[in-house]
Amino acid sequence: MSESASRWGDEDAKPGKRPVYSIGAVARMLGVDAATLRAWEERYVIVIPTRSRGGQRVYSRDDLEQLRFVVREMEEGSSAGDAHRLLDEERRAAEIPRRRPTGDTTVVILLAERDRYAAEAADYLLRTEGYDVCSTFDPISAERLFVDRAPDLSVVELMISGGGLELCGRLARGGQAPVLAVSALDIADDALAVGASAFLAKPIDPLQFVSTVRDLLGQNALMRPSRVKAW
Repeated sequence: MSESASRWGDEDAKPGKRPVYSIGAVARMLGVDAATLRAWEERYVIVIPTRSRGGQRVYSRDDLEQLRFVVREMEEGSSAGDAHRLLDEERRAAEIPRRRPTGDTTVVILLAERDRYAAEAADYLLRTEGYDVCSTFDPISAERLFVDRAPDLSVVELMISGGGLELCGRLARGGQAPVLAVSALDIADDALAVGASAFLAKPIDPLQFVSTVRDLLGQNALMRPSRVKAW
């Protein structure tokens, strides 16, 4: 898929593969207060996140891309109202230009998995993108690596032996780095409630996985043309 232009929602086209983000994660990625995001939603009724069972706002990757468009337009001088009107026009045209941030620093990703084959696949995808990966298979060593390596992002399989959901919450509370929760179970609400920045359902689509990692890392990511191809 071209990074310069794509149809709205193309990257989220496969049911069950869509990442979801908390409002806190979206606010951090965009550099916008959560209160501002809520105000935009209520005032312009353009980007409207879904709600979890607990009433939390849950943003899709498509929502995130649209809000990035709004922020970019405002950085170039548009008012919030004008930026949302432009977004609405772009949405109706079903196409939006994309911008890739630049950077040249390799970042560290902590991968806490329950399955060695899944860990090897994720490790390969992340290293192909230029990331430094440290993998583990239990919460105790995951927390030790979290302290020793100070990762820029943690990926936690919620079914890891010893309590993945609890690990996810501790890592989220233990630093500023985002946590990506993954699971074959439909427990996105639980993951976001304990502090995960995003949730991705298994089986994981490689393109969705790499795209979600890039989203969460934002300007800290090592940005380069993706080498990942759909399996």
